[in-house]
Amino acid sequence: MSLTFDALLLDLSGVLYDQGVMVPGARDCVIAAREKGLQLRFVTNTATRSHNQILQNLLAMGLMAHVNELYTAPRAARAYMEARDLHPLTLVHPAIADEFTHLQTTNPNCVLLGDAREALTYSALNQAFRLCQAGAPLIGIGLNRYFSSDKGLMLDAGAYITGLAWAAGVVPIIMGKPSTDFFQQVAASTGCPVERCLMVGDDLNGDVIGALSSGMQACLVQTGKYQPTDAVQLPPEAQLLPSIKQLFDTL
Repeated sequence: MSLTFDALLLDLSGVLYDQGVMVPGARDCVIAAREKGLQLRFVTNTATRSHNQILQNLLAMGLMAHVNELYTAPRAARAYMEARDLHPLTLVHPAIADEFTHLQTTNPNCVLLGDAREALTYSALNQAFRLCQAGAPLIGIGLNRYFSSDKGLMLDAGAYITGLAWAAGVVPIIMGKPSTDFFQQVAASTGCPVERCLMVGDDLNGDVIGALSSGMQACLVQTGKYQPTDAVQLPPEAQLLPSIKQLFDTL
């Protein structure tokens, strides 16, 4: 399959690095993309590290990313709430809590739910349920099913968001992948038509199907959270590669 694109959107964990270790060829791929004059965007639902922490981590691995090249689901959620003067009940990981401290949280009128890990207690989720049932919007940071860790696959916030939405009878507002609005926002930032953007990820639903649904091209890599069953379900218009290393060799 031959793909032509002007903007390259790269997922981070599982694509450029895995368990904190650079995927072989990832740095060369980013360098090659810049040399080809492609618009680069680093797109992640990571909700356990702040915007600045992610940039610093990339720099430490030799991957220079400019501030305007990094698009995160937490930043998208923050912008959404700021624009609507929403006051969240915030259930997020401690590492990104500071991203939302400037927002008023007394008398919350929405729920913000991310990968809060141990903070996702019955008491906290029940408080969120009552707010949503009373009409408060449920804002999810991404809708991933699971993520890869050094302990194996781990349950992600998507399960909690989906369960809470079902119980409260609401439709969640998803900030991040696989939201079409999020992908189109990233595409608009590149100045390229959405169909000239290629998304590369390790998550069949969040990265590949989400990108295709937004009108982008998509490529699934067999690293990170990739599972063998993903290849069976991969849409025919998407590309499948062993890793990011083969991107420019194949296309």
